[in-house]
Amino acid sequence: MFAGIVEEAGRVMHVEKRPEAIRLAVEARKCAEKVRIGDSLAVNGCCLTIVGINPHANGTSILEFDLLEETWRRTNLQFAQPGTLVNLERPLRPDAFVGGHFVTGHVDGLGTIRRWERPGQDWVLDVELPPEVQKYAIFKGSIAIDGISLTIAEVHENWVRIWIIPHTYEVTNLRERKVGDQVNVEADLIGKYVERFLSQMEIPGR
Repeated sequence: MFAGIVEEAGRVMHVEKRPEAIRLAVEARKCAEKVRIGDSLAVNGCCLTIVGINPHANGTSILEFDLLEETWRRTNLQFAQPGTLVNLERPLRPDAFVGGHFVTGHVDGLGTIRRWERPGQDWVLDVELPPEVQKYAIFKGSIAIDGISLTIAEVHENWVRIWIIPHTYEVTNLRERKVGDQVNVEADLIGKYVERFLSQMEIPGR
């Protein structure tokens, strides 16, 4: 479980297709502290397992992950290349302050950036959502974009608008994003449970 509060933007070192899995290597500093092989880490909002740790003298470490074909197809990690920035977050501790919202790290689908610009002090981000995610979008509700916990400012037929403060822009991979890029999207967990419970309720006269 994560909170959608990105700790740092790591840089992809290499992506290697192997017979058993796709190996992803990411350089990290803060998120490489006190982690072990077998620990989970959110990479662009996708919960991955650390399978290798290679410390460097400069204080960074190369963290390695194995991606299954399903993860590769469903997320934007399929577009990652050496040098690409990815958002990183360590799992939420039980005693931690939740500054965002509960994010599982299970990506629901890919959204497409349709507008990304700075009309004033803040940035405006418009993202076209797949139908399976759009149905959970509500005004002032939460959504995770590339693992970033964000608040929906406007809901339209097949897209949402989100305002981005300068701090979020500076510490995440949003500073490298452009119109047309695909982003990992995870809908709010609460909406999914409510939908499931309501679908199983027996309503008199129905």
